[in-house]
Amino acid sequence: MHILFVGGGTGGHFYPLMAVAESINEQSQKPTLYYMGPAPYNAEMLKAHNIKYIYCPAGKLRIYPSIQNFFDFFRNAAGLFVAIIKLFWIYPDVIFSKGGYTSVPVLLAAKLLLIPVVIHDSDAVPGRASLLAKNFARYVAVSYQEAAKFFPADKTALTGIPIRKVITSEIKDPFSILGITDDLPLIYVTGGSSGAERVNNLILRCLDELLPHYRIFHQVGSGYKAELVITAQALISNPELLNRYFIAEYLDGQTINALLTAAKLIISRAGSTTIFEIALHGKPSIIIPIPEDVSRDQLSNAYAYAKTGAATVIEEPNMTETLLTNEINSIMNSPTRYAEMSAAAKAYSPSDAANNIANILLKVGTEH
Repeated sequence: MHILFVGGGTGGHFYPLMAVAESINEQSQKPTLYYMGPAPYNAEMLKAHNIKYIYCPAGKLRIYPSIQNFFDFFRNAAGLFVAIIKLFWIYPDVIFSKGGYTSVPVLLAAKLLLIPVVIHDSDAVPGRASLLAKNFARYVAVSYQEAAKFFPADKTALTGIPIRKVITSEIKDPFSILGITDDLPLIYVTGGSSGAERVNNLILRCLDELLPHYRIFHQVGSGYKAELVITAQALISNPELLNRYFIAEYLDGQTINALLTAAKLIISRAGSTTIFEIALHGKPSIIIPIPEDVSRDQLSNAYAYAKTGAATVIEEPNMTETLLTNEINSIMNSPTRYAEMSAAAKAYSPSDAANNIANILLKVGTEH
């Protein structure tokens, strides 16, 4: 059996694919796995999961005017041609798509070659690549109930997001992994793998108010650390509090798991994978979505999650130091509210999405 994965460009697309691959590799059947796209995203992780990388060009599907739209039309045309040839050569038994622009040429080629497709969409409002494939896909998995209405009901299931085991496995002493003393509540702030400049700057301006009461672990994104360390040193009026502020650019899976386990509160963007990781750890959160004119999905994700009671949302145009610190203190100083948010988070996210999707792929692959 051959199973091909497609979808990438961001960790939110790539890492759920790896979670499903991880589950497939644990089954008695041992299909050959492939990943197709313009770049491997994380070549070491593909190698670790015995996944063969296959190059296929693709162009972004922008909704705003750009000269790149002209060139990307030809990239997609070339991608379709390459995908047809390479899919015919491999002829996978099933294709699993996580959406994103990198999947478009492969999905179109799969339709032409009559190769079964299973799609998973992470967002409350599905992406255009998933909607493109909804009518010819064999199965559709969605993460939010709100997304189900966009797909045929007879082949759509609510699964949640596949999460890697390194993120969800039990850690007995997360503070030792982090090298942090467990003497104050820990707040974990993350803007995603590429960071979030406005969130970073807001946190820096709040440090004087927060550090007397909390320790803060701040994931800032690649290239930001040196500048932010200097700025933090200048802004924190009491130098003795500097040892309560921890800063990192990139986090591996074990460190993310340790942070989600150790932290009392999470402050995050509204990427779906991050939201579901937070939910699986049962932690209250404050979600700051990317504005809708930049990312059309994060605002919908944030409010879909927040309406369960597991999180509160602060929209970026409304962000102030006072608003954020008041919201942090409101959650942390109310045991009842904290417990209710934690319970809502735990109840939100299915923990078996990777296994369920892996079983579907093996079933479709066997039938094919």
